[in-house]
Amino acid sequence: ETLSNAPRRTQDRRSETGDHDQVANGWQHFQNEPDTDWALPHHAEWAQHIVSRWENRQVQVPLVVDGQELFEGRPTRPCLDPSRPGVDVGDYRQATAEDIDNAVDAAARDEDGWRSLTYLQRQQVLQGVAKEIRLARADLMGAALANAGKTLAESDAEVSEAVDFVEFYADTACSFAALPGLIAQGKGVMVVVSPWNFPIAIPCGGIAAGLAAGNTVILKPASDAVLPAWELCQCFWRGGISRKTLQFLPCAGSAEGSQLVQHRQVDGVILTGGTETAQAMLKAKPDLPLVAETGGKNATIVTALADRDLAIKNVLHSAFSHAGQKCSATSLLLLEAEVYDDPEFKRALVEAAESLAVGSAWDLSSKVGPLIRPPAGDLATALLTLEPGESWALIPRKVDGNEQLWTPGIKWGVQPGSFTHLTEFFGPMLGVMRYQKLHEAIALVNQTGYGLTSGLESLDDREQAEWQAGVRAGNLYINRSTVGAIVLRQPFGGMGKSAIGPGLKAGGPNYVAQFMNFTANEPIATPTAIPDSVFSDLLTALHDSHEMTHEDQQRLAAACNNFQRVWTEEFAIVHDHFLLIGQDNQRRYLPVAALRIRVDPSDTAFDLFARVAAARIAGCRITVTTPPGFTSAPLERLHEVTEHWAGGIEFIDESDAELCDAIHRHATDRVRYAAPERVPLDVRRAAATRHVFIADAPVLADGRIELLWYVQEQSLSFDYHRFGNLGVRANEKRAPLKPALGEPPSVPSSAPTTPDQEPQRTDE
Repeated sequence: ETLSNAPRRTQDRRSETGDHDQVANGWQHFQNEPDTDWALPHHAEWAQHIVSRWENRQVQVPLVVDGQELFEGRPTRPCLDPSRPGVDVGDYRQATAEDIDNAVDAAARDEDGWRSLTYLQRQQVLQGVAKEIRLARADLMGAALANAGKTLAESDAEVSEAVDFVEFYADTACSFAALPGLIAQGKGVMVVVSPWNFPIAIPCGGIAAGLAAGNTVILKPASDAVLPAWELCQCFWRGGISRKTLQFLPCAGSAEGSQLVQHRQVDGVILTGGTETAQAMLKAKPDLPLVAETGGKNATIVTALADRDLAIKNVLHSAFSHAGQKCSATSLLLLEAEVYDDPEFKRALVEAAESLAVGSAWDLSSKVGPLIRPPAGDLATALLTLEPGESWALIPRKVDGNEQLWTPGIKWGVQPGSFTHLTEFFGPMLGVMRYQKLHEAIALVNQTGYGLTSGLESLDDREQAEWQAGVRAGNLYINRSTVGAIVLRQPFGGMGKSAIGPGLKAGGPNYVAQFMNFTANEPIATPTAIPDSVFSDLLTALHDSHEMTHEDQQRLAAACNNFQRVWTEEFAIVHDHFLLIGQDNQRRYLPVAALRIRVDPSDTAFDLFARVAAARIAGCRITVTTPPGFTSAPLERLHEVTEHWAGGIEFIDESDAELCDAIHRHATDRVRYAAPERVPLDVRRAAATRHVFIADAPVLADGRIELLWYVQEQSLSFDYHRFGNLGVRANEKRAPLKPALGEPPSVPSSAPTTPDQEPQRTDE
């Protein structure tokens, strides 16, 4: 057979058509958008063209309210270039209080009928948006370079992720809408409050999720990165989204921004930002339906059984890419005593950090670019001071007199409980701690209270298992960097102080569900038998009882059967949707450890029993909490039929004030109400201060929706290969090899994909 001598890597960003080979056949068959193959020489030419096109560009950015571009009579603010202090790359207009009201009113009216479309119709429009984002890759990257200081390698991955978000969320929304027996619709008006550190992917993800779920959307971009958000919105509009369906509303966060998120007609807010920002929103409006990815004090543990050279490579990429300004960045390094005390390891770590090219994002050789603004507050303290016990392994320094450009800093000897240990910096600073036993290191990591990403460098499977079981974080990484989450491959989102909401991960198949309302429109088929003995006992005890109508008994039987089936098919499984050779990418569900089921006098018998059944199958520790003195026939029967559950369920009388106290004492991880109007404002206030999610959606008999409120998602990415050597896992069945970038998919192959065959994502 003759071998072809034609190039296999034919990707060429200079001739992008926006088309792609993916067929819309469900999210289970989703394929990620490829990043740019920087090894191809013509892409260096393409990158230089982006620099030339944007270096001296000036852009005037309007508001977009109710379909109109607004320039006149609004405050004007500059779009600043972090690489060149004092240089403006454009101006943007800030919304007034009147603009806020007009935008929300337009979104609520939905004159162009986005909410009246079917989910399949919305998916078709969003496919056009994805094409426009592909075509705009260069300009999106140029805008992020000019206004957010992102190197092209960093922003390129953001564009790929943006395409993924648009296509994937449209797929998953259609999947939820197709569930039998349910009517799905959007919540109404969604506000997306986006950050400056991922000025393309994160606003795109929020917009796409809101639109795909069937909502109208208002984007409030970060004031430090308005320009890339403007370029992004134009992709949506060119792709077929109305300027009344998606509105663009830069505004001052302290006044008009607060007015926007607190507006009575806003039905939900998607925030990526600081923990303090989220808490301020909830303090002002405790019943705000807020889904937020907040801060992270992320750590990597390196044991004595790690590949130390590989650990250094991974840690530096995690700590200093985008100048440490990623929410997933490692800012804490815990070294086992043997590694910490090894002078060669310390020398290698410091020399590797010193070798990182620090410079302007306009310089294509720069690895570490500028800070979004000069250091202030906690970051300034971290860069300029030492605490007792600390010393400088590597002193951070300003570069070229630019207050926003700093070399990496490494602090040695960070003490437990110190400022460096517990504080998020969002800059190029790495604190190093010493530990003796792995369980001590895990405790130090969990002590921060955050739980976004966490990394382990160890070749020992016993240590890997202990760490997985003990560390509290939403995204876990073993023997790889803690940055670079990819849609569906590593759905992203945290725990603890790093998240507000139900714990449904961005880039995962459940994310859009929290922006949809579901109502039952027909009963689920009643089973002839219940396979689970617990449910069988429960239903047998309730059969022909006076506590439930026959209709409710039938509905509960159907719900239990559905819960059992869906749990087995979806929630009990550890999912790996890609099966890459050499890398596990697992998505799993963890039960909410301590769940309170709050009983209200207006709850139906079905509301009570279905919530208990869902919590039981999810493995939660259940506390059924009732107002003092309240009793009912269904509640009494629940006492009787669950006596043999022993410690699996507890019944307590509890006033609203006592429930608030339990929340403040961290005695519960989540509270499940049967309807939002039954949740007192004081309970919402208490929950907001402790990041406790109040699950208040109506109780459903469909477990694909109902069971979401009793679990939390976690992702694990594990590079199990050693320089291509798969060891005892060499014979595992994995995914077939994908073609090289740009190669026609019809070329046959016999080997599976490896994680190194695609450019590494640097997003999140």
